[in-house]
Amino acid sequence: MQFTAEKSALIARHQGETLRIEPWGRDSLRVRATMLPAIEDRDWALTEPVEPCHAAVEIAEEPHWVGDGTVDTRPVASIENGRMKAVVNFAGVISFYRDGALVLREYFRFYDGTLARTSRCLKLVSREWKAVPGGSEYALTVRFDPNDGERIYGMGQYQQPQLNLKGCTLELAQRNSQITVPFMVSSLGYGLLWNNPAVGRATFGNNITEWSARATRQMDYWITAADGPKQIVENYTAVTGRAPMFPEDMMGLWQCKLRYRTQDEVLSVARKYREEGIKIDVIVIDFFHWTVQGDWKFDKTYWPDPKAMVDELHAMGVKVIVSVWPSVDRRSENFGPMMDRGLLIRTERGAAQTYDYQGDCVEIDVFNPEARQYVWDVCARNYRDLGIDAFWLDNSEPDFGVYDFDHYRYCEGPALTCSNLYPQLYSRAFFDNMGEGAVNLLRCGWAGSQKYGNVIWSGDVPSTFESFREQLQAGLNIGLAGIPWWTTDVGGFMTDDVNDPDFRQLLIRWYQFATYSAVLRMHGDRGPYNIPPLDERDWGGGYLHTGQPNELWSYGEDNYAIMRRYYELRVSLRDYIRGLYAEAHENGSPLIRTMFYEFPQDEKCWEAEDQYMFGGKYLVAPIFRLNQFSRDVYLPTGQWKLTSTGEVFEGGRTVTVDAPIEYTPVFERL
Repeated sequence: MQFTAEKSALIARHQGETLRIEPWGRDSLRVRATMLPAIEDRDWALTEPVEPCHAAVEIAEEPHWVGDGTVDTRPVASIENGRMKAVVNFAGVISFYRDGALVLREYFRFYDGTLARTSRCLKLVSREWKAVPGGSEYALTVRFDPNDGERIYGMGQYQQPQLNLKGCTLELAQRNSQITVPFMVSSLGYGLLWNNPAVGRATFGNNITEWSARATRQMDYWITAADGPKQIVENYTAVTGRAPMFPEDMMGLWQCKLRYRTQDEVLSVARKYREEGIKIDVIVIDFFHWTVQGDWKFDKTYWPDPKAMVDELHAMGVKVIVSVWPSVDRRSENFGPMMDRGLLIRTERGAAQTYDYQGDCVEIDVFNPEARQYVWDVCARNYRDLGIDAFWLDNSEPDFGVYDFDHYRYCEGPALTCSNLYPQLYSRAFFDNMGEGAVNLLRCGWAGSQKYGNVIWSGDVPSTFESFREQLQAGLNIGLAGIPWWTTDVGGFMTDDVNDPDFRQLLIRWYQFATYSAVLRMHGDRGPYNIPPLDERDWGGGYLHTGQPNELWSYGEDNYAIMRRYYELRVSLRDYIRGLYAEAHENGSPLIRTMFYEFPQDEKCWEAEDQYMFGGKYLVAPIFRLNQFSRDVYLPTGQWKLTSTGEVFEGGRTVTVDAPIEYTPVFERL
């Protein structure tokens, strides 16, 4: 192992690998390695400028026990930036220390006749490179020793019940309702960003921790040290970016359904809300208002004067969002030009097709700046110039017909090397052109997406209490991964029968939860499908099915009264919510937070996974079971007022409170 110091960076070379460790922000280090001739300068998620800082680099010799009882010396090197220190031994194994205490060490089980007593004959090394045949990429696996008792959070959004990710294996790939944001927060006081958009896997096992990339040119990760989760997220968002300030006129109710089929339908809904005295901030026009996928324009048959519609909605104080998909049907007027100019995703073999819902489609190659500009130019002409305020960038993973990532290629390279970055670049096709205050709705994101005006929702999830419970951990973990603007479809997306009283109970419980979240948004595919199509064509805005009504008054008078009350509660919280958005902008804090985010010294708050904090003031305890009308709630030390009754409780204990259908238990911190 050869060590050298380059300004404030530590360089190590061994058996063809170049390793570089350097300071990168407060109490943080960036670690890169490659088997290629030189390390490439790719920022990926580390987009924010960091102040130059001097790190202490030391290269020395240390005594080493050989097998015959003699002592030899071997080179060792270290680099220290504030509270984070990395030590690299003569075999290239890295150990990380926070304030002098070991928090993470690479896993190494290999014996070559010269290593220490801890060596093994397993022939497992910490950084394993396996060349991809015929290419310049490698399959990379990076291994770390596990830490007993460690808790791990963040990593984006996964549809599973576990909040603590210790013991979990996570696919590093984007899918509908699965969002990879590869930043983890450890209970040991460090955070780690896997700064690599390659498709792979992360395993936080009890016996080993592994990060893998199926095809990549180099290893790149960033590690930081801090006192607790809030400070870790602050350090992380300082180098990856923070959300802009959220527009105040979008903090209320967003109204949507699958799907408003005509401009008259949209206007009738907006007018009814006005008559009811309910101010909706946003109305969303969902998919297939267009002719075919990739035309990115209103079907004139059913939207004869969209500008007049937008003007009337604006006069009511309602912003308008339209759905835009990245898929381009072969029948689209844009398919030929985009295919000819190489602006669509390529397939490695067989026919050119990446998506097959309601048409034979190929999706846009957002890694190509020309493709991003092409789509924006069409959408600006057909939507933005009519007054459309924002865009619902659906299917933004992208949603492949088959998730065979080795079958697709972008201008950047094989999809295996970079596909996780797709949703962020898709959002930038719009954000970069829309100017200050841009907010768009997406189904996916990656590390750093928060800085591009992304409201991310949890995808097409089932309308079940089990799924509802999973959305809480999904929202809490994606917040810890730096994404503060997160929401769900109230009631879930897929509903068989809106008249089912069990579903209506779920809807109310979900709506109560959503009131205490970043964005209160009505949406869903509501069955049964007994509404006839508008015409018999196999294309255009009239042929596709629509769901049942999904407005607040659509579920009976009793439920309407409950949702109306919670709507008014949301309005009354506007000043408070504005303050939470300001926190997200200033230090990266999510709006919905784990209990330990606010109370890191309280061990029970690390165990309370079915309740959360809405900012620092409100403790919310959702109801996750059918016909559940009471529940236990853990209250940290202090005084807490139950908002439904005004009763004050002393904290530091678990209490049992009533939860009639009219109220979800919420406590105000006094």
